[in-house]
Amino acid sequence: MCHSSFEDPDVRTKIRMAGIKGLQGVVRKTVNDELQANIWDPQHMDKIVPSLLFNLQTGERSESRSPSPLQASEKEKESPVELTELCFRELLGRAAYGNIKNAISPVLMHLDNHSLWEGKTFAVRCFKIIMYSIQSQHSHLVIQQLLGHLDANSKNSATVRAGIVEVLLEAAAIAASGSVGPTVLEVFNTLLRQLRLSVDYELTGSYDGSTNIGTKIIKAHEERQLQEAVIRTIGSFANTLPTYQRSEVMLFIMGKTPVPGVHLPMPSTGSGPESTRMIQVMLLKSLVQVTAGFQTTNMLTALPSSFLEPLLSFSLTEDPEVRMLVLQILLSLIDRHDSRPKFSNISIISDISVLKLKVEKCSRQDNLFMKKHGQQLYRHIYLGCKEPSSGRQHYETLFALLGLLSVELANEEVVVDLIRLALALQDLALSTDEALPVYNRCAVHALAAAYLNLICQLTTVPAFCQHIHEVIEVRQKESPYLLPEDVFIDNPKLPSSLVKVEGDVLFLQSKIAEVLGGSGYNTERLATPYVPQFTDEDRLSKRKSIGETISVQLEMESRNSPEKEERTPAEEITFETLKNAIVDSVGMEEQERERRRRVVEKFQKAPFEEIAAHCGARATLQQSKLNQIFEITIRPPPSPSGTISSGYGQTQSRSVPIYEMKFPDLCVY
Repeated sequence: MCHSSFEDPDVRTKIRMAGIKGLQGVVRKTVNDELQANIWDPQHMDKIVPSLLFNLQTGERSESRSPSPLQASEKEKESPVELTELCFRELLGRAAYGNIKNAISPVLMHLDNHSLWEGKTFAVRCFKIIMYSIQSQHSHLVIQQLLGHLDANSKNSATVRAGIVEVLLEAAAIAASGSVGPTVLEVFNTLLRQLRLSVDYELTGSYDGSTNIGTKIIKAHEERQLQEAVIRTIGSFANTLPTYQRSEVMLFIMGKTPVPGVHLPMPSTGSGPESTRMIQVMLLKSLVQVTAGFQTTNMLTALPSSFLEPLLSFSLTEDPEVRMLVLQILLSLIDRHDSRPKFSNISIISDISVLKLKVEKCSRQDNLFMKKHGQQLYRHIYLGCKEPSSGRQHYETLFALLGLLSVELANEEVVVDLIRLALALQDLALSTDEALPVYNRCAVHALAAAYLNLICQLTTVPAFCQHIHEVIEVRQKESPYLLPEDVFIDNPKLPSSLVKVEGDVLFLQSKIAEVLGGSGYNTERLATPYVPQFTDEDRLSKRKSIGETISVQLEMESRNSPEKEERTPAEEITFETLKNAIVDSVGMEEQERERRRRVVEKFQKAPFEEIAAHCGARATLQQSKLNQIFEITIRPPPSPSGTISSGYGQTQSRSVPIYEMKFPDLCVY
């Protein structure tokens, strides 16, 4: 009756209404009646659910109604669609924990059979009804079934997989904190696996990695749409998690990301430089989604070394897109007071009070974090400015990072280091050794000026602010191309070359150290130019091959070794050496085996007296050794009454039983 196709629409509607009401009556009668047939059995649900979905589909609306399952007016109930939705909600609302799977499986099968994933609209509507109707503690069961269905359709078209992912996105948003359930990492593992497969499909152009005749060819733009949908879904799931679980997810994703110079944790069929790069970009985009809105009071737990170090290693790569994603992740993690939009544009602000920055005293955890990782962050900011491929967006993001460090994590020592870093950036732009284009040199000058203008107002030292403002005024008159307003625009007017940048247009480290020293800052540290530490990471960051990595490590070892120190010549390992080692080890094993055989034979065949004498001798030897140890270690207990004199003028300790000792009152409880 629910599937009636009678020609007269009025008659067809009445027949379908009757069928739906019959199903509603069956549900109400049998769902909790143990004496009746169990309608949750698959053979019954495979008939009931498709019948309801068929009627929902025929009169599909753009949006599902309110989440409440049983609020429909009498007028609404006259429509087959409204009555069907009411019945479907009632059925799902009565589903117990063990019945969710039987209720959801027919829905997935119906959407597969009628190719309804590709349109997305009906599939999303169905699962909105499901998520609003079932008991909230069962939400994660629906999510798990959708994830399993996504895996089962791994080699289906990108539009089908994108439809399932879109449904997952909507379902996670509805289910909120209960959506992921006990298997948090398994959810993200499935989504990351789909992301990797999509990258492989896009690169190879087919689902089986071949281009044989008859192979289904993949459309690259559809795979990219799927990848973006998966990334959005990862972010949606992460937003439902508490802080500690989100930190675990961040570490999990970082563990799946191919770190430059290290083996690939996620091997792919289309392995190669382009495949590795695409996987890196996709997983870093996922991390951008996961860290969005992430706030923590303890930076040490939010950014452990196991996460921060591989993340920062990406900021040294030559790929500007990868570096940009790393900077966005760092901004999200450091920004705890939503200050990031205030640093979105680089400019010279005469009075930063208009920004209404929220500056709080650094906690002990923040101080420990900067003491541990501060130099790493400064170094990567410096090297990021040094990259010739950095563009306007990179410099704006680096300025935002400097600003957030000053607002969120800056104590007096950090402020000094940040000022030294800004002055080092000015020296970098002046250096003729670096092959930086004119735009990059002007951009670094402008970045340093904008940041020094910010930090001088945060320190509130008048003489410091005066020096910075004087230099900025000179630049406005003589060299406007060294200020952000003339550099970070669409068509900057820059000179053909920067030959002479000197005099009053430069910030002076000696002057800044002098004026800040009068306010209690570390003058000696301020006067010391900042020089980034050169480490193996710089060499390995370009990551060309494992062979080069090994050769670099060997080179560093040879450089670190003292050349004048005399060393014993290393033994030459040849085939004969290895052969002799194997033969010797075999001979030793045979000797040990023979010794054990003789011992066993002796205890089996020797007379009892001989065995007893042997064991007795060993016991006597062991006892004598123990007596020697006791004589050395054991001394009579000290007496609180002091010592007594012997007849020869020597002192002797008088041993007093513990129960006779007299202790001071303060020692007695």
